[in-house]
Amino acid sequence: MATSTTAPDADRRESRAGSPARGPARRPRGPRRSLLPYLLLAPAVVLELAIHVIPMVVGVWMSLLELTQFHIRDWSTAPFVGWENYRATLDLNSAAGKELLHSFWITLAYSLLSVGFAWLLGISAAVVLQRPFRGRAILRALFLTPYALPVYAAVITWSFLLQRDTGLVNHVLVDQLGLLGERPFWLIGDNSFWSLLVVSVWRNWPFAFLCLMAGLQNVPGELYEAAAIDGAGFWRRLRSVTLPMLRPVNLVLLLVLFLWTFNDFNTPFVLFGGSAPEQADLISIHIYRSSFKTWDFGSGSAMSVALLLFLLVVSAAYLLITNRRRDDHA
Repeated sequence: MATSTTAPDADRRESRAGSPARGPARRPRGPRRSLLPYLLLAPAVVLELAIHVIPMVVGVWMSLLELTQFHIRDWSTAPFVGWENYRATLDLNSAAGKELLHSFWITLAYSLLSVGFAWLLGISAAVVLQRPFRGRAILRALFLTPYALPVYAAVITWSFLLQRDTGLVNHVLVDQLGLLGERPFWLIGDNSFWSLLVVSVWRNWPFAFLCLMAGLQNVPGELYEAAAIDGAGFWRRLRSVTLPMLRPVNLVLLLVLFLWTFNDFNTPFVLFGGSAPEQADLISIHIYRSSFKTWDFGSGSAMSVALLLFLLVVSAAYLLITNRRRDDHA
């Protein structure tokens, strides 16, 4: 009996010893698998080079040439002037430097006011629409309409609304409400800056509203309940709960809005037809006029490169300051 019971066990042990050890399955590594990530990234890299990097390099090279209407057909004949375009453009004692500085201050004021009002409207709408009520979905869709409209269609509509004799704005303010004694010009003179600001805020605040509304979805409701139990009112909850929780969203949102607004070309170009008044002469329009109106592409390229460097410095300083504050709070 003992022999009959141990024989099968011995056979099993021999079969197990003879069978190869089973380990974790290894995935074959070959050249095709190692090249797959690069092949997937190749279209994005090619488009980035074609749309951003190569035009940027060409613009820097153009800023070092005396590229005027006499050499635009053949760049090889354009004289190399080095930093002369930058000296002439950034010389604040010259007429060109004073005009560029004037456009810079107007653009800075326009950007700060536009970003501030857009953020204020965005946070107000996001907080109001945070709680569910009847018709909330309709209001959300309505508030996002300016952001969904094409920029040319939206700004052209505003240009018709702001016309002096046939515009709806003057019709309502003068004829219907009687708030003004005479029809003002909204697209020339001092009013042109405020008209441009209104259109910019109208276009940008839905983006701020969308980002802040998404950020509020991640704020735990328990924080508001605890604050309400402690006796905190609406403004106290807004200051102590909502804004601190939205700080990461606000840091990115404000930087993006500032860069978009400071570089904005479509809004003033469509609103004023490419010849903005002096009171609304943004730096983007100033560069366009210097390049395509006077055919001095060398100076226009130098202004563009200087603008790019300024925005890079502002972005780096902003990120450095905000990261340092975040580390201090942590």
